[in-house]
Amino acid sequence: MEPLRRSALVEATIIEIGRVGTLDITVAQIAKRAGMSSALAHHYFGGKEQMFAAAMRHVLTLYGAEVRGALAMAKTPRARIEAVIRASFSPSHFRPEVVAAWLNFYVQAQRSDEAARLLRLYHARLRSNLHHDLRKLSRAQAMKLTRGIAAMIDGLYIRQALNAEQLRAEDAIALLLDYLDTALAAEADR
Repeated sequence: MEPLRRSALVEATIIEIGRVGTLDITVAQIAKRAGMSSALAHHYFGGKEQMFAAAMRHVLTLYGAEVRGALAMAKTPRARIEAVIRASFSPSHFRPEVVAAWLNFYVQAQRSDEAARLLRLYHARLRSNLHHDLRKLSRAQAMKLTRGIAAMIDGLYIRQALNAEQLRAEDAIALLLDYLDTALAAEADR
């Protein structure tokens, strides 16, 4: 039962963050959403910060698996970069409650060593996945493009979470691919 209860609490944490939009939720709210007592939730995770860290580890694990699967199917450097971008905006990741969790994750990383460590790991893996193939397409601008694409992915999530601009996943993907193709074409013209 423990793995099932932990999983239910993780999903309930993500849903509650999405519902409220912030980390201003209680363990009792999360436990109620998961259909269990707050005492049991505390037993499994200790507290809200540990629940949130577990929720983000879960999100990052799913994201990593999706990226690895997409990369395995891509055959060219351009297709591999597109695979990373598409995985970043897949339906399982670009849903409102996960986007809200990401926004709160960025904030939590300013206060929590565990969240900061997870965010550093995410950024390092994202940059590594992008840079590996960008350097095959653009020796001169590979690092600049890596930083630009990574910043745009994070920025689009933040804008979505803040309701600054409601984007469909396909529009976000198209924006990033246009940025990539425009930068590569400009380099080729030099």
